[in-house]
Amino acid sequence: MVSVLMLLSPSVNRPALYRNVLSNGLTVVVIENPVADIVSARLLIKAGTGREARSQAGLFSLLSSLLTKGTRHLSSMAIAEQVESVGASVGTDASADYSLVSLKTVTADFSNILALAAEMVRYPSIPVAEFDLEQRLTRQSISSMKEQPFTLAFNALRAAMYGEHPYGLPGIGTEESVAKLTREDLLTAHQTFYRPDNSVMVISGRVQPEAVVAEVERFLGDWAAPDTSLPPQQYPTVPTTPTYETIVQPTNQAILMIGYPAPAVQEPAYAALKLLSTYLGNGLSSRLFVELREKRGLAYDVSAFYPTRLSASQFVAHMGTAPENQAIALQSLRDETERLGQEQLAKDELEATKNKLLGQYALGKQTNAQLGQLLGWYEVLGLGVEFDQIFQDTIPPSSIFAIPLL
Repeated sequence: MVSVLMLLSPSVNRPALYRNVLSNGLTVVVIENPVADIVSARLLIKAGTGREARSQAGLFSLLSSLLTKGTRHLSSMAIAEQVESVGASVGTDASADYSLVSLKTVTADFSNILALAAEMVRYPSIPVAEFDLEQRLTRQSISSMKEQPFTLAFNALRAAMYGEHPYGLPGIGTEESVAKLTREDLLTAHQTFYRPDNSVMVISGRVQPEAVVAEVERFLGDWAAPDTSLPPQQYPTVPTTPTYETIVQPTNQAILMIGYPAPAVQEPAYAALKLLSTYLGNGLSSRLFVELREKRGLAYDVSAFYPTRLSASQFVAHMGTAPENQAIALQSLRDETERLGQEQLAKDELEATKNKLLGQYALGKQTNAQLGQLLGWYEVLGLGVEFDQIFQDTIPPSSIFAIPLL
């Protein structure tokens, strides 16, 4: 173990937080939360869509889905039986910037389920039959997305905004790219990126930090990092102009989307744009909802979002409207969004939005799983677990002025 750091004491009515780095480079964060006899653990591997070649889009999603389908010693059925016999849960996922293995169990069974998760992460066998099945199911899922107008519109917007950037394709991939993936592609990606010095484990629940770190050492401490360095992360340049997409449904609803290039999480404007996206399109009191739905009756639904991304992000506003209202609705959506770059918001609006954002932020980390996911995500982004404690200070209303949206 290289370092041990206690970042927060339970004396301030919050769980004690510990951060450790094992000798093999694995970062371990432990959150001591004795409220319930439940332990949640999440292993985040710093590899997702952003690490895929466009010709291999969907690679990490497919790899994640196959981690539970067999290891060097266990079949998919044996894995399922071991998890279900104690009422635990084990899941996998992949996103733009990381892949995930998660588990939840009662404290007494944590050691056994952790051992199982470690086996899955370190030694996936990717059986040929399971690979063929998951590849086929993935292609079917991609095909079914063509019947979802919102997904169609967002995929079109994303492709137009990102160009050759890997964020420009759905995380699940395309029918063409998934069809070309091979079992060997997945094994190569696993060998390259699934390594302790590229991973973060967060454990939250009724645990003793020293004891739980010892358990991690037991099952993951001999997980050796390869001698080779990780491939350098290089992102292509993305377009810098706004993008608009319209999809008309057979059900007489048009989906309108506007996307603006936006900074990555490490950029100074990140916190301001998080606040402004909340003000513009989050909830029944948001500007878009009040102005375009309640006052003008143009929208069936309307919202805005600004994803947290390691690389270039996007500020997106979208609405569903009647096809005959497309022109005026799109112009109104643009006007309401781009006003943010021209007018400074009133102090009371900023204060109310800050309270709303921070309230939702607090509600989003009530469970062990939620808190573990958040802190693990901050580690992956390079912000560190301490970012959770300073988040409120990063969005003071006095710092928010008109933010130009091109």
